Amino acid sequence: MERDLVRDGLRFKLAEQYRECPTRFLSLSKEAIDSALGREIVAELRNEGHIEEEVRGKVRLTPRGYRAFQSDPSPYSYRNFMTPRVVSASTSPVQ
Repeated sequence: MERDLVRDGLRFKLAEQYRECPTRFLSLSKEAIDSALGREIVAELRNEGHIEEEVRGKVRLTPRGYRAFQSDPSPYSYRNFMTPRVVSASTSPVQ
């Protein structure tokens, strides 16, 4: 779960910056660079072709990464969940 939050947060920030200036690199925090999780996520996104690194800790989205970000559903949407059932006022959930 934490991994997904970090990955989605990074992709969101990179997409936001890509919209402003696609050629600018984002400098990651020292904590992100030093953490194993941060390095793993950057490596994964780089291997997928979604980001490129100028030097260690300076990254930007590639056009492919931006398109992938746009086509992914929002990580916090309920689009992929079942429609909730409505219980009528005359039905008691407790028997």
